[in-house]
Amino acid sequence: MSVEVSRSKLLASLPHGFLGRQGGVSEGEMWGLNVGFGSGDHPKLIAENRRRAIEAVLPGAALATVHQVHSPTAVRVEHAWPQDERPHADAMVTDRPGLLLGVLAADCAPVLLADLDAGVIGAAHAGWRGAVAGVTDATIQAMEQLGARRDRIAAAVGPCIAQASYEVDESFRSNFVGQAEGNGRFFVTGPSGKPHFDLAGYVVHRLASAGIHQPTALNLDTYSEPDRFYSYRRSTHLGEPSYGRQISVIGLP
Repeated sequence: MSVEVSRSKLLASLPHGFLGRQGGVSEGEMWGLNVGFGSGDHPKLIAENRRRAIEAVLPGAALATVHQVHSPTAVRVEHAWPQDERPHADAMVTDRPGLLLGVLAADCAPVLLADLDAGVIGAAHAGWRGAVAGVTDATIQAMEQLGARRDRIAAAVGPCIAQASYEVDESFRSNFVGQAEGNGRFFVTGPSGKPHFDLAGYVVHRLASAGIHQPTALNLDTYSEPDRFYSYRRSTHLGEPSYGRQISVIGLP
């Protein structure tokens, strides 16, 4: 089975992809293309899965990842760090060819960005905490420091937990609505009477509010498609001891 790569038309001229779980070598509950060393999966399997991910998008590239902590921190990448030297951050930017920027997720929203004219790219991991704190804003600002212009940046939001699958409690909704006027539009009442949150819609809103022209979302639900994607929430509901992580990558040839 080959690696499944979902792509955005906005970024079609660059090597990029939102990868799922198809085409990997992990087994058991984390079967497939699990790339998360923190999952408890065997490191050799994860290393092979990462190799396959690279080959599916930009063969021969070096893969740069960070230690993700649900922060608004974006860092500039000049080379891929060893696993134990990765900075604590949730977004990366670069203008260096031959590098793949990779963010891991298992319900959170991966965001890939590019200014083709400037030759600057970015990748962000946006869970609700990072999204509220401004991880996409920080990514855009870091890209501008490398010569990008936000009116030229294209941005795509990849597979994440969809609103239909994302039930939250009333305190979450109340706190979120209190963050900014208009935030109530990202909630609907679900079948059980509890609020459901639109993570992808909120991230797209933050990108548009920052001056990105027509950001888009792939509208793929990690929770409801177990044959295609890993999902932290689904694994929790099933009582599984751990969960896999998929990767989203973008590079400059």
